[in-house]
Amino acid sequence: MTHLFHLDSSPRAAGFSRQIGAAYARAWRAANPGGRYTYRDLTAEPVPFIDEAWTEICDYALENEITDPERLSEGARTVRQKAAWAVVEPLLNDLVSADVVLMGVPMHNFSVPACLKAWIDQVTFPRAAIRARVVVAGARGGTYVPGSPRHPFDHQERYLRDFFKGHFAVDDITFVTAELTNARVDPYLGARRKDFEASVRDALKTAGGLAS
Repeated sequence: MTHLFHLDSSPRAAGFSRQIGAAYARAWRAANPGGRYTYRDLTAEPVPFIDEAWTEICDYALENEITDPERLSEGARTVRQKAAWAVVEPLLNDLVSADVVLMGVPMHNFSVPACLKAWIDQVTFPRAAIRARVVVAGARGGTYVPGSPRHPFDHQERYLRDFFKGHFAVDDITFVTAELTNARVDPYLGARRKDFEASVRDALKTAGGLAS
């Protein structure tokens, strides 16, 4: 059974990253009526930061050359380590069982939201691979497309691409992004309102088409 794991990280209930991700999820579920769909909202249910017990589990995995996610629990030997593993296990199960990982990710201060970084830290163990393709539904207040003045400050897409490639050996990652979302409210970007609206339309259409 094919499995879509859908993750949201926007603090906005109607955020554009959520809307784009939802468009993909609707189309995917329509195209895969027998598929499994798992959803996690990191704003509604925040993931705690890793603690020292987590680092001890990670050290054990390194020392014993454990790369199979199913064996990582061997590093949870003390009460504190077992408590840390109880946080990790369901998060990691979502990820390693997925065929598609769909992430709703707004840009926060040139990078990703803190709640997403906390999730990333919890599920990242050395030299563990996943089989999923990754789709990122993104949104940012300005524009960071290649050739734009702010492109060098885009540590959102670059970070996620490097993270999935470097830690999980995932090359198949697609970004569907709405640009200039602050044009709705920022007078400085008021002249770009039509560009923003076109960007959102294109992103919603692309997301639905990718999934179906």
